[in-house]
Amino acid sequence: MDNATELKGFFDKDLKLKSWPFRKHRDKQLLVLEYLASKFEVGRDYSEKEVNEILNLHHTFGDPALLRRELFMKRLLDRAPDGGRYWLQKKV
Repeated sequence: MDNATELKGFFDKDLKLKSWPFRKHRDKQLLVLEYLASKFEVGRDYSEKEVNEILNLHHTFGDPALLRRELFMKRLLDRAPDGGRYWLQKKV
């Protein structure tokens, strides 16, 4: 993982996100989100369930909705207006 030193403490030994960086660590939040976004493929559509499944494979604190929402808000994932379809904006 790139930026391993900066993100030390947020990931476990299996490179799963174990905690969400607090607001004062916005720079680390973005690095975490870029790491998570790299788990998605450009040009592929994902259902909300599929997004959650991928996120659950890469974090341990049990809040895929937080991560999904943050990925969308930071414009790393886009979604259909009804929230039923997601896709990676660009290769991270």
